[in-house]
Amino acid sequence: MRLWQNPASPFARKVRMVIRETGLTARVEEIATAVSPVSPNADLAKYNPLVKIPALQTDGGDVLYDSSVICEYLDTQHAVTRIVPDGAARWNALRLQSLCDGILDASVLCRYETAVRPEQYRWNDWVQGQFGKIRNGLDALAAEAPAWGAQFNIGQIGAACVLGYLDFRFADENWRGSRPQLAQWYESVKTRASMVATAPV
Repeated sequence: MRLWQNPASPFARKVRMVIRETGLTARVEEIATAVSPVSPNADLAKYNPLVKIPALQTDGGDVLYDSSVICEYLDTQHAVTRIVPDGAARWNALRLQSLCDGILDASVLCRYETAVRPEQYRWNDWVQGQFGKIRNGLDALAAEAPAWGAQFNIGQIGAACVLGYLDFRFADENWRGSRPQLAQWYESVKTRASMVATAPV
């Protein structure tokens, strides 16, 4: 399999963590790929018409996107504990993944607005609206974190990617200040091998 990814992408990181958590590292070639909303990547466009990462080419030649679809597929390719659990737990894990993806969507949009858009065109009220979504999402994660225990399924992987991305791109956003239980949970997982190996650069 081949994975188009970028180490700075939190969505690619989620997939890369799943690869490591499920022991699939030897089966997936990771291709470092640069993407930009203003400079399309013609090579990636041959495989993903949306020109977005991550994208995964299966052994059969099919190309899958986006990160949630790729993670579901990878979860069928190993024999260890499922990353997306079965039964009633499945819906809770997928809901948590959705919450985390929404926080990441808002975070990446803020990053584009503040780092890519020319300064004279930036819309501060819009950025603050996105940060409202981020903070609301973090509050929801903080309320749930005490019940996670040792769980580390697709929902917790998503939460770890959220917090890692905020530390990476928005270090001045003091998300820990009013969410000590979430911060404590993050401290307990950030040294996992899959986290260390996929730390953004």
